[in-house]
Amino acid sequence: MTTKNSIAIIGMGKVGTAVGSLLRSAGYKIVAVADMSVVSAEDGVKYTGGKVYADLADAASHAECVFITTGDDAIATVCEEISGKGGVSAGKKIVHMSGAGGLDLLESARRAGAHVASIHPIQSFADVEGALKNIPGTTFGVTADDEIKDWAVQIVKDLGGVPFFVSDADRPLYHAAACMASNYLVTLIYMVESVYETVGLSREEAIKSFWPLVTGTIRNIEAHGTVQSLTGPISRGDVGTVEKHIETFRDRLPEFLDMYRIMGAFAADIGLEKKTLTRKRVEEIKSLLK
Repeated sequence: MTTKNSIAIIGMGKVGTAVGSLLRSAGYKIVAVADMSVVSAEDGVKYTGGKVYADLADAASHAECVFITTGDDAIATVCEEISGKGGVSAGKKIVHMSGAGGLDLLESARRAGAHVASIHPIQSFADVEGALKNIPGTTFGVTADDEIKDWAVQIVKDLGGVPFFVSDADRPLYHAAACMASNYLVTLIYMVESVYETVGLSREEAIKSFWPLVTGTIRNIEAHGTVQSLTGPISRGDVGTVEKHIETFRDRLPEFLDMYRIMGAFAADIGLEKKTLTRKRVEEIKSLLK
């Protein structure tokens, strides 16, 4: 059984606070918390327990494992600070939770003799309560030094997550896919809202009108996969309808035309895979979209 190390949390935002709380519930002792904002640390400690430290290195020095849960751009700087000021020693475990960042962000801790890892939840968090609810059941991308791979996997399991290993080289691509699944989905929905506003609905009316379509599509994907869930004019090969779409975007919302064309070309490839389109019809659609 993996030892439940004492833990320090550096960075008491939504994720750091929620992770500390969940680990505490799983039997880990959160001995120290710290943040650039003392107010944030004091707010977060209500969830995690532990002592609030004003000095980051001092907080790190009291734990066997340090979670650096700051924003991505601050991880390397924080790690250098706690390593340079005696907060990291040989055998200690240092973890960050960035999606795109590799283990190089923790290189200063490695030089101090620590073992390093990254665990990243494929999930979005609007607030602490949402994070506490959503982390269990979430898949985590794990990258870790060989010496602590098993430990990192157990941490993820203790958070209620599902671990899988991602190589350091693959982390930017892995994270880009997660951003597309979440951030770009939000962007796409925003664009759909904007189109419906153009035809006379308020933003609130718009989202109510198409939301059943969105949720129905998500259910279809969950039940049948992406390829079998593709419907609509491109899937059917309705070239005339696609041509009307292009004409109206060009005339009324030209800023959305490129997105429609690019997404349509990918949809045509999916239609070919679904076998609702022939290669000839796919080329015809793509030629029109160009």
